[in-house]
Amino acid sequence: MKKEIHPTSVECAVSCACGNEFVTKSTKDTLRIDICNECHPFFTGSEKIVDTAGRIEKFKARYAAK
Repeated sequence: MKKEIHPTSVECAVSCACGNEFVTKSTKDTLRIDICNECHPFFTGSEKIVDTAGRIEKFKARYAAK
């Protein structure tokens, strides 16, 4: 690796809009984020599942009759 081209990594305090706070490494001292793993719908289980197969079947049935 070349010397003196990489940024220095420091401990970073991250705070989310939901109130969750944690520490990680970054080039900045603090970060404020809008969404994290504690409030994201994918991780909380409140995600809405779309029935794609049903939509495709309806499309094929509608246009196959013509």
